[in-house]
Amino acid sequence: MVAMVASVLLGCASHPVPVAPPPEHPPVASRSLTPADIAARSLPSVVTMRTARTLGTGFIVRADGWIATNLHVVVGGPRVLVTLRDGRELPVIEVLAASPDHDLALVRVEAHGLPVLALGDSDAMRAGDPIVAIGNPMGLEDTVSNGLVSARRKVEKGLEVLQVSAPIAPGSSGGPLFNDRGEVIGVATAVVEGGQNLAFGMPVRYLVPMMEKPAPIAFAEFAALIANLRQANAPKPRRSVPRYPLPFLDGCSQEAQKLSVKMIGAAIEAGAPLYNGGKPDACYHVYDGAASDLVRKLPATCRGPAKALGDAQRHAASLTEPVAQAWAMRDAFDGVLDVITRKQDGTD
Repeated sequence: MVAMVASVLLGCASHPVPVAPPPEHPPVASRSLTPADIAARSLPSVVTMRTARTLGTGFIVRADGWIATNLHVVVGGPRVLVTLRDGRELPVIEVLAASPDHDLALVRVEAHGLPVLALGDSDAMRAGDPIVAIGNPMGLEDTVSNGLVSARRKVEKGLEVLQVSAPIAPGSSGGPLFNDRGEVIGVATAVVEGGQNLAFGMPVRYLVPMMEKPAPIAFAEFAALIANLRQANAPKPRRSVPRYPLPFLDGCSQEAQKLSVKMIGAAIEAGAPLYNGGKPDACYHVYDGAASDLVRKLPATCRGPAKALGDAQRHAASLTEPVAQAWAMRDAFDGVLDVITRKQDGTD
């Protein structure tokens, strides 16, 4: 999917904006700083980023609202809210650049005069050099940790990452990694579950070209592209729509059949957009609730549909994945609609 994201972003971005002169960065220390010194200087420039499904960290790289983070932090929904150190919550209005290969994104909020972090030389980092990380692990904002560059690792396509010993937990993705002079030399990117103190950062040298050649795209358009790509690349469900014989509807009046079509159609109309929007759990609950309502409203003589929907509910409840639960209910709905259609058309 990342390659498709890259091609879509490149194809749909507007013309590059002129690059303004670099902002005034905080003075770089001429000596080594303690983690406390680095935190005191840098915390005002570290932000929290939230979507409907993701929590992460970012840091300010230009005073006019430019923020660097991980790409996976900003693809969690149709809206990203950035919480600044002063408590302001601002929506991301543009994606200025994105690099799926490096899991990096450069976004913009509508703000001016923000405190900026200085970028350092990630190529100068050696195994054993001290680093400091700032992030929001599990939503615990402004968490500071320190460690070492454990190694510089070459991965696929010549990509290099910094292996670091500073703890990086979920919620810290996209946060800055500092050298001992308080300069950002990496972006916290990944942690290996089960590996003690095994975390990685993306060298900041991959971020610099993104800042030099931005190609803005409105965030609403970016989010729509991501949603469409996810839907197109989602694994196709294995359908199991039952085909009921016409006697299945014995005892079901025309009114009962019309009620079934109406209520099932309304449930699909409400639930399908939720599923397509990445909320299969909400879709399942809509389908399950609609099935319960329909079973209650059907006359006692309409046993076939009532039993089929009740069986589907029990089967769906025994499953663990919301996607499977939603499709179990949808299959039952489609089976009932199919037999009613054949009954009405006089075919079998």
